Parts: sequence; structure tokens; C-alpha cells
Amino acid sequence: MHVTIKKLLSPNVWSTNATDFASLLLRIFLGLLMLSHGIPKLMNLMNGDMQFGDPIGIGIPASLTLTVFAEVFCSLLLLFGLWTRLALIPLIFTMIVALFIVHINDDLGTKEPAFMYLFGYCALFLLGSGKYAIDSLLNRKR
Repeated sequence: MHVTIKKLLSPNVWSTNATDFASLLLRIFLGLLMLSHGIPKLMNLMNGDMQFGDPIGIGIPASLTLTVFAEVFCSLLLLFGLWTRLALIPLIFTMIVALFIVHINDDLGTKEPAFMYLFGYCALFLLGSGKYAIDSLLNRKR
């Protein structure tokens, strides 16, 4: 079977399955990677270690708790595709704070992870969770 570059790049070749699979990949990788940031913060919170910044002026315990909520709980929701768009809102907000407040004076190399998470989360917000998600199962039953 001979496939030309033109045919391969044609939008007719790619189906909605490709978009659903892309959403799945983004959810899994962004969710797992953010958990690697959130779980140590959760351990600190559980141990009473409040060494954390207060970037938006609500107090260190509240800042740490909200960050743990986003990075752990919302990342788990994202990973499983449950209430995906709702779960992305705290994650997007957390990355905006990290990028434009916490790391505002840092070099691009330091800001890069926050940029990547932010744009990945925004892409997922636009794409939705896709059919390989709990959201899809819940919507099917209606």
C-alpha cells in the first residue's frame, strides 16, 4: 500500500479518534507529571511543614493547601478524565501564578515548565477529555 505525504497530511486521514487519543495522552502525561510536583507538597502539608511561598497574599497554609488541591486532586481528576474542564481551572490558575508571580523575574529556562503545563492545560480545556475518559462514560448514560 503506497501512502503519499500529501495523503498522509490530508485532514480526511485523521479521524476524531486521533483527537480523542491526543486528549488521552495529554491527560495521562500532564496528570502524572504534575503529581510528581504535588505529592511532595502534600507530604509537606501532612507533616505540618509550611515552608512554602505566599504569592497571592492569602497566607502560607492557604497557598500550600490550594496548590496541593490543584496539583494532586485536580491532577487525579485530569488523569482519569473526570470533570476534566472543571479540574483544569485550578491547574491553569496555579500555572498562571507560578509563571507570572512566582517566576516572573526568572530566566526562560526556569519558567519553561510552567509555560508548558499552562499551554498543555489550555489545549486540553479546548479539546475536552475525549472519549477515553470517565466524562465520556457519564455523558453516554444521559
